[in-house]
Amino acid sequence: MSDPPTSLIPTPDGYPDWLAELKGRIHHAQQSASLAVNRELVLLYWQIGTDILTRQASQGWGAKVIERLAHDLREAFPEMKGFSRTNLLYMRSFAEAWPDLAIVQQLVGQLPWGHNLVLIAKLKSAEERLAYAQKTIEHAWSRNVLTMQIETRLLEREGTALSNFETHLPKQQSDLARESLKDPYRFDFLGLGREAKEREIENALVQHVTDFLLELGAGFAFVGKQVLLKVGGDDFFIDLLFYHLKLRCYIVIELKAGDFKPEQLGQLGFYLSAVDRQIKASEDQATIGLLLCKSKNKVVAEYALGGQEKPMGIAEYELQKSLPKEIEIQLPSISQIEQELEEGGDE
Repeated sequence: MSDPPTSLIPTPDGYPDWLAELKGRIHHAQQSASLAVNRELVLLYWQIGTDILTRQASQGWGAKVIERLAHDLREAFPEMKGFSRTNLLYMRSFAEAWPDLAIVQQLVGQLPWGHNLVLIAKLKSAEERLAYAQKTIEHAWSRNVLTMQIETRLLEREGTALSNFETHLPKQQSDLARESLKDPYRFDFLGLGREAKEREIENALVQHVTDFLLELGAGFAFVGKQVLLKVGGDDFFIDLLFYHLKLRCYIVIELKAGDFKPEQLGQLGFYLSAVDRQIKASEDQATIGLLLCKSKNKVVAEYALGGQEKPMGIAEYELQKSLPKEIEIQLPSISQIEQELEEGGDE
């Protein structure tokens, strides 16, 4: 006699909750096991790279030895990937970039091997690599997102927008708000020319909201565009409205297709007052404004901010790519990294 279908088996009280809990525990165990395997792999690669460096320095081994080692390791471990000559060279560069084992164990060992290769190939200094490694772990960036953030020099732009946060927000809120804004913002993903109008930019940003949120940074949640505010019987429309999950406040973004003008902050301040009175909940922090313009005179912008009573910042945006020359060390290109990872299965 066959067993009855599971759909006909009675569900005991509490079973759904218990099943959900079990699924969560199993998923967590799978993630922990995956992370442990990754850490062990990265540590192994670091040890191999360190051995290569040490023996080349003390015994004068040449580059041919790496080719011989790649052949011997592949023969000894045919089921394992990642022992190509190219990847052994990466291991040596990885060990050279991180001579301190503690950093490997505590930080970069948490990243997949492909992420570590991007850090080595794209960044020159240990300080930059550490900073981007920490951001990658914090925000769970994929390898492609990490590459994009490095190429657009994210960390050089973070916290650089002009603002009056220091004098208009509590210390902790001020620091986090300042770190949450950048200058300039890069909107090259929109595919618009430099002469695009405000409404064109606004519509394109909403159409590419995923890329827009990625450029804005962690914590931003999109609320709406052309958000209606009724004040004294008149209609007013906010260009873009966001809520910041870490700051616990609304953020009003106004777009200006031309140069910054001081009077634009008056309009932005009016919108902040309206949002504070009509939309903001009692548990929310004070609404923050961000004015995005094509260009600004820094001195004029600083003077204009000094006369405002509401917390706001000013930053520029770029519609077309204008990236600095990529910093590379003498390693294979990122396309070679991608090919090596596909062949080696180390991601």
